[in-house]
Amino acid sequence: MNTQHSTLHRAIRECADAVAATASGIRAEQLGNRTPCEKFTVAELLDHLGGTLSSSARAARKEPESGEGASLALSPTAVAESADRAAVAWADSAAYEGTTEFGPGEMPAAFAATITLEELALHGWDLARATGRPFSVSEETAQITLAAVEQIAEQARATAGFGPPVPVAADAPVFHRALGASGRNPAWSD
Repeated sequence: MNTQHSTLHRAIRECADAVAATASGIRAEQLGNRTPCEKFTVAELLDHLGGTLSSSARAARKEPESGEGASLALSPTAVAESADRAAVAWADSAAYEGTTEFGPGEMPAAFAATITLEELALHGWDLARATGRPFSVSEETAQITLAAVEQIAEQARATAGFGPPVPVAADAPVFHRALGASGRNPAWSD
């Protein structure tokens, strides 16, 4: 695995572990909570993230999309397991080679890994904020996440995946700058 892919995989693994810890602590009464991602409640975000992570694991293994509809009512445990499976799949250096089918179509496999990191980091933070749980990542992972968010921000805003950027102080923590670049307010509270 080259250095860039190894670094990206470490960030995916760290965020997958943080998502698994967050999801595992979600209680049934929190499923209706609003999240910083305005279009999702906690339950809806679990469904979205679990489906995305399952698709990501398939993309890493170069398996075609199954054509199945999105799973409904994914449990927090199922999402934690999906996060782990995606991280394991992206541990293989071959996962980053060539192209793969992910989301709306075929794309470079390394870009699919970048989207996986962005989904884990941002939606992991969304779930944590909505349920009062901690979500922290290392400085290295925060830097990689910021680069990923900046790489896809324009396209994500065009498809309403990201909102308008939220101003964040230049000396704010790097992860907060990534949140702001994605249209999230790092100080969000329900």
